[in-house]
Amino acid sequence: MKKVKFSTEISYFLGIILLAAATTLMVKADFGVSMVVAPAYILHLKLSQYFDFFTFGVAEYMLQAIMLIALTAVMKKFKISYLYSFITAILYGAVLDGFTALANMIEYNPLYLRVIYFIVGMVMCSFSISLFFHTYFIPESYDLFVKEITGKFGIDVTKVKTAYDCTSCAVSVIMSFAFFGLWHFEGIKAGTLIFALINGRMIGFFGKKLDEKFEFTDLLPIRKYFEK
Repeated sequence: MKKVKFSTEISYFLGIILLAAATTLMVKADFGVSMVVAPAYILHLKLSQYFDFFTFGVAEYMLQAIMLIALTAVMKKFKISYLYSFITAILYGAVLDGFTALANMIEYNPLYLRVIYFIVGMVMCSFSISLFFHTYFIPESYDLFVKEITGKFGIDVTKVKTAYDCTSCAVSVIMSFAFFGLWHFEGIKAGTLIFALINGRMIGFFGKKLDEKFEFTDLLPIRKYFEK
């Protein structure tokens, strides 16, 4: 079967939009968010009590900026790709705040709707990440950190990703206890564990389907600038 051509640039922007929408749905469901974004979400919950401007999106790209600084220190050099990663974080944060504003208009959230939010959010999140894998644009610092550390030290990517996720989860739990009281979990809940168990499989499934149906091609001659 002939594959349908699809733009890598559209894949990038569509990935940002869907990922932001997915995160918003999972927050609205209140069953727990991805352990990767949990630290930013918890920081937002705390600091937004004092600073109105400190939205979820702002927390996202501020933490990612810190991560990029840490990555620069570990790698002992700064790459232009780190700047591109931060631009992705800003775009994602802006779209996330837009979806959050829309979601806040929905006040009635019975249990069955929250379950739907969570399931749809999980599926959209995995699909959006699959789209990111089919573009040359630099991903957010979460994925870039794993990629760079793997390349520098020659460690298996699965081990680095697992270590990163576990560290993020531990940091989130500590932050939740410190900000909201002992044994008070915010962001990290049962849904976080469920998502962690199936996210990889769903990303693989969607990636395979995308490869079967589409041929990803560049519309713009700028790929070389993102490979430095």
